Amino acid sequence: MRFAIAVHGTRGDVEPCAAVGLELIRRGHDVSMAVPPNLVDFAERCGAGPAMAYGVDSQQQLEAEIFGKSWRLQNPLTALRQLEDYMTQGWAQMSTTAVELARDADLILTGTTFEEVAANVAEHLGIPLAALHYFPFRANTQILPVRVPAQLARAAWPAAEWLHWRLVKRAEDAQRAALGLPKARRRAIRRIVEGGALEIQAYDPVFFAGLADDWSGHRPVVGSLTLQLDSDTDARTDDWIDAGPPPVYFGFGSMPVESPRAAVAMIAEVCARLGQRALICSGVWDIPDDVATADVHVVRSVNHAAVFPRCRAVVHHGGAGTTAAGLRAGVPTFVLWIGAEQPLWARQVRELGVGTSQRFYEASVESIATGLATVLDPRHLDRAREVAAAMTSPAAAVAAAADLLEAAVRRGRTPVRSKPVRSSSR
Repeated sequence: MRFAIAVHGTRGDVEPCAAVGLELIRRGHDVSMAVPPNLVDFAERCGAGPAMAYGVDSQQQLEAEIFGKSWRLQNPLTALRQLEDYMTQGWAQMSTTAVELARDADLILTGTTFEEVAANVAEHLGIPLAALHYFPFRANTQILPVRVPAQLARAAWPAAEWLHWRLVKRAEDAQRAALGLPKARRRAIRRIVEGGALEIQAYDPVFFAGLADDWSGHRPVVGSLTLQLDSDTDARTDDWIDAGPPPVYFGFGSMPVESPRAAVAMIAEVCARLGQRALICSGVWDIPDDVATADVHVVRSVNHAAVFPRCRAVVHHGGAGTTAAGLRAGVPTFVLWIGAEQPLWARQVRELGVGTSQRFYEASVESIATGLATVLDPRHLDRAREVAAAMTSPAAAVAAAADLLEAAVRRGRTPVRSKPVRSSSR
């Protein structure tokens, strides 16, 4: 089988697709991949073969002013136009790349963001579409800030989907015209759902106990997908961990902050106050070497699967992959969320009883010390171990995703009479 993987976003978006791609290669299939230009080297180091540049630099997008700006006291039309421009950067280039990538493919796989680009390319080429969703991205009652009746939630969801479509519609109309497709008259998500796309839910079932009832089995939940990659500093990190009591891990992935040095100083002060050692994964932060001390160790990256089980607790931004890795390790979690869907994972951590959370930009030495002292309570450790025992293993999750993709190709090769979909809010 021939698979094309076109995915945009941060490493947290790309790594799950790479994990599935490598499993498909292991099974003897052909896989071609396109990722943001800043992650081409990462994709190739993973072993997924040469990767094409797909869209704009995703790290630059995160560091753009609009990503973290406040929308208060602004002209609504100006704010919406800025948001539209931000959400459609690189759209035309991604479409061109995806067509080249998938021209001879049996299926195109994409991620949660820019799903519409790949959907239009799949329609143009006449091949099946599949997507990895890293959080519940379709109508459901699980991720709303407050609990509401299912009927009300399903009635409100199409409005949110329509608003999203209006923000990207100008770019999508231009793409469809360039591909020779008719102008769309229905919102993009409705077309994707009714077109029979395979929507693989790449997070663990333990986070959303009632989701299967909401979706009646239409969207398989396979578990979090990860490569469990080693880093070139693992030996040095192991030596430092071995030299003292288990540390507290701090890491914020691809999330930029205003002052990394100030953040590290705050972490160091908190840990000194609580008598803890701090292992800081700098990620994209530019941290000078002089911030490290005997009790504060700074590395660029770590293997979460290897390091987290050796820590007393993990403190991070609440990305889907990092949250899952912390829970799989059976250690308590403190989420200092920054943006995007991270507040959702923060809430699920609290509801599972495995930790607590706070917004990063509202944090202080006192509040972080209080939160960390909370998660270090033995009851959170006991609960974290219970949740870890119930989670899907990375190997099982990747195998399940690959099985689903293979089955989708087989269905796509067998002509069937389409049946009308009764509800667009499944």
